[in-house]
Amino acid sequence: MAHAFTNLAELTAHHAAAAPDKAAIRVDGDTISFAALHDRVLRTAAALRAQGVAPGDRIGWLGLNHPDYITVMCACFRLGAVLVAINARLVAREIAFILQDAGIDLLVSESAFLPVVEGARTTTGAKTVVLLDAPFEGRAMFADWVAGHAPDAAMPAITPDDIALQLYTSGTTGFPKGALLSHRQLLGTIEKGRLTGEDWGRWDGDDVALVAMPLFHIGGTGWALHALEAGAAMVILPRPDIAGIVEAVARHGITRMFAVPAVLLAICQHLETASADLTAMTEMYYGASPIPLDVLRRSMAAFPNAGFIQCYGATETCGTVVYLPPYDHDVAGTPRMRGCGKPFPGNEVKIIGADGQALPPGEVGEICIRSVSVMTGYHGTPAATATAVQDGWYRSGDAGYLDVDGYLYIHDRVKDMIVSGGENIYPAEVENALHEHPAVADCAVIGVPDDKWGEAVKAIVVARTPVTAEALIAFARERIAGYKVPRSVDFIDALPRNPSGKILKKDLREPYWAGRERQVG
Repeated sequence: MAHAFTNLAELTAHHAAAAPDKAAIRVDGDTISFAALHDRVLRTAAALRAQGVAPGDRIGWLGLNHPDYITVMCACFRLGAVLVAINARLVAREIAFILQDAGIDLLVSESAFLPVVEGARTTTGAKTVVLLDAPFEGRAMFADWVAGHAPDAAMPAITPDDIALQLYTSGTTGFPKGALLSHRQLLGTIEKGRLTGEDWGRWDGDDVALVAMPLFHIGGTGWALHALEAGAAMVILPRPDIAGIVEAVARHGITRMFAVPAVLLAICQHLETASADLTAMTEMYYGASPIPLDVLRRSMAAFPNAGFIQCYGATETCGTVVYLPPYDHDVAGTPRMRGCGKPFPGNEVKIIGADGQALPPGEVGEICIRSVSVMTGYHGTPAATATAVQDGWYRSGDAGYLDVDGYLYIHDRVKDMIVSGGENIYPAEVENALHEHPAVADCAVIGVPDDKWGEAVKAIVVARTPVTAEALIAFARERIAGYKVPRSVDFIDALPRNPSGKILKKDLREPYWAGRERQVG
C-alpha cells in the first residue's frame, strides 16, 4: 500500500528508512541507493543553509538532466526553499529575466553554461553560481563541496500549501511566467493514477522509470517525482538520443517511460536496423499530440507488453490532468484516439464560450480545468493569475470540445485561431486534413495577413515525397469547408518545436507579420 505523504520533504527519508540499499537513481553506469541519496540531500541542505538559504528563498538550476538535480530539489523541499528549474536552451537575455523575476541569489549550473550565465549576471546583479562539474569560489566541485558538510536533518515546518517548485512556462509568447506549484498540488497529481483503480496507474518499488524528458520541464520533473514517491528506480539520461533511449530501455529493463509520438516513430525507425529487447516496458505514456495509427501499430510491435496512455496537461496543472487509457487504444483506430482522453478521478473539465458560459458536448470553446493539480498562481503577477485561474478553474488557452462521455478533444490553441472573413478557423482541423496526404510528413497551419479577409490560411509543410502546393490545396478542398482550405503552401525542411514537442507557431508566423503593429488581421 502506498505511503500517504503530506509533503515532498518526506520522500527521501521514508525510502532511505524503508529500503536503504535499493537503487534510487542510475546514471552513466553509477547507481545511487536511497540511503546514499538521502545522505546527499541532507548534506546539500546543510551546504545551502550555510550559504544563507532560508524558507521561501528561490534556488536556481540551469543544466542538463543530472542526478544532483534530484538532490538539490529534495534539499530545497526540506529547507522550505523553492527550486526554479531554468530551460537550458534559453539565451542570456531570457535567463536574466528569470533570475531577476524569481529573485534567485544562488544558481546551480554547469561550466558549459557559464557564458550565458555570466551574460545574464551582468544585467541582474551579482549571483552566487555553484558549478556541478568544476570548482567554485576556490573550493572543490559541487559534489565535494556538499560532501564537506555534515548531514543536517533539521527541517522547518512544511505545510502542504507551501510552494515547492517555480517552473516557467515555455514562453512561446512574450516573457515566461513562473507557475507556483505546491506540495499538495504535486502530490495530488501523483496520486491520480492510483485513483483510477487501473493497473497501469499503480507505480511501485519494482518499477524502473526512464527520465529522458528535460528535468527543467514539468514533463521531466513530474515524471521523476512519480518515481521518487513510489520508491521506484529512475534511470536519468543526461543527453538523450534515440539510440541511447533504446539502449537504456533494454539494458535497465525500463518499465515506464514518457515520450512524444515523434520520438516513438524515431525509435521504431531505429529498430529497423538495430534490434533490441524492449519487452520489460509495461506502460508507455505519450503526449503533446495524438498518436498516428501507423506509429501506434509500430510502437505496439516494438513494445509488445506495454499499455499506451496519452497524457494532456500543462505546467500550470502540475502535468497530466486528462488521460486516454490503454483500453481506448486500438491499432484499428477508434474515435476516442483522435482526442486526449478523460479527466482523472476528482478532476473536472468544462468547455466555455466567449461569454464564459459552459458549452454543451460537441461545441468548441476554451478548455477549463478544476483540480487539486491547478497551480497556486504565477509568481509576482496577480493580474496574470486572475486571468488564468478563475473561481478555481484554470483557463488553458486551448480550444476543444467534450463528447457525450466526457472525453476531451483538442482543436488548437485559442490564440492560434485564425479569423478570416469573420469565420473562425481552427488550424488543427486543417492540419489533420493535410496529414492524410501521403506526401506530408509534418505540417503546421497559421494565419497570415490578407488585405481583403484580415487573415488568410497558410500551410507550412515538410514533404516526405515531392508534391506541389496546388495538389495539397486540392486535396484539402475535398476534406474541409472551402473557407478553411489553405490559400498558400510553403515548404520547409523541419518545423520548429519546443523541448516538449509542440510546434512553435509564433516563430512560423513572425516573418509574415514583421513590421505590423498588430499580429492578427
